[in-house]
Amino acid sequence: MRILVLGAGVVGTTSAWYLARAGHQVTVVDRQPIPGNETSFANGGQISVSHAEPWANPHVLPRVLKWLGREDAPLLWRWRADPAQLAWGLRFLRECLPGRTRRNIGAIVALALYSRSCLQSLRRELGLEYDHLERGILHLYTDRDEYALAREAAKTMREFGLDRTPVDVDRCVEIEPALADARHLLVGGDYTPSDESGDAHKFTRALAERAQAAGVEFRLATAIERIAPGGRQIAGVVASGGNGPELLTADAYVVALGSWSSGLLRPLGVGLPVYPAKGYSATLTLADGSPAPTVSLTDDERKLVFSRLGNRLRIAGTAEFNGHDLDLNPVRCAALIDRARQWFPHLESEGEPRFWCGLRPATPSNLPYIGRTRYTNLWLNTGHGTLGWTMSCGSAAALADLVDGRRPAPDFPFLRC
Repeated sequence: MRILVLGAGVVGTTSAWYLARAGHQVTVVDRQPIPGNETSFANGGQISVSHAEPWANPHVLPRVLKWLGREDAPLLWRWRADPAQLAWGLRFLRECLPGRTRRNIGAIVALALYSRSCLQSLRRELGLEYDHLERGILHLYTDRDEYALAREAAKTMREFGLDRTPVDVDRCVEIEPALADARHLLVGGDYTPSDESGDAHKFTRALAERAQAAGVEFRLATAIERIAPGGRQIAGVVASGGNGPELLTADAYVVALGSWSSGLLRPLGVGLPVYPAKGYSATLTLADGSPAPTVSLTDDERKLVFSRLGNRLRIAGTAEFNGHDLDLNPVRCAALIDRARQWFPHLESEGEPRFWCGLRPATPSNLPYIGRTRYTNLWLNTGHGTLGWTMSCGSAAALADLVDGRRPAPDFPFLRC
């Protein structure tokens, strides 16, 4: 089939690769001049199956109340006159029920484990290099009550097959010696040795080059204006590039546009509860000999991650619900650096930090939408939230299976076909 993939981020690019490998003729359309140039550009860099506990859980509401009024809060909800935001919030509250949280953890672990395996196979097959490290992910805790709750979540993840285990303070420092100067902050941690880290932007661009060499066409710097329906099918996509608007047609269409998916689908009557959760990052170029971590770290209480990417340290995280706003908030930027200095007081860098923000496509359950819509030739691969990099390869491989009428491997609630 001729398939048009909308979006050239890490999810869209992996979708194009797996669909092309299955024998389809694939074209990718994106408004950016290069692949992976928006939400995939400077994220936290983690392949983190261990981040499977969704934001919506029974313990989140007291935390949100505690953070109210704080501009540097790990989760900042800015009320807007936006029915989509209100509807999303109500669905989020429903997903906080214990039974739903457990179900969502199980589904996330299943898809993320499968995806990590797909990534590893793809890396070996293509020889992709993207500053990846296979040293696991260490979750850090400074509050005993928060650590107790985290151990409950980790226990649930182990029941679903993830190797996330509690470790004491001494073991935390043994795993990552760069924490030695901050051991007084620690009360314990959780370690998942099978998790990884790497630069999602480098990966996306490298895979896009391989996909182009394999025959995938990338139509970049081309803005997608609308999807044109034609009865029970999609008739085409109206897009504007250097030659003005044109109708792009194919046999099937895949929406992989992250936080912009729901707005594009709404006129078609496809209601998708995907809302942008703005995340921030700071990238430091490390000075020679700087005592920076090489194991990827997650500061669960601050919702921050630290990933070593070659000679760079990426500090990323937090969530700000403020529509599609992409302005950098200096208070939230400063909070990233302040926390890094607490963990690594002797960290030395060259030049100024490079700050960035991106809109992660969040669903109330943290489960992405993968599968066919009520239009017989319109498919979704979107809504991955904080786990787009982690789930990208597995989501794409599963989508290719669904398009070809096969049952995907992971135990995940894919959209019915």
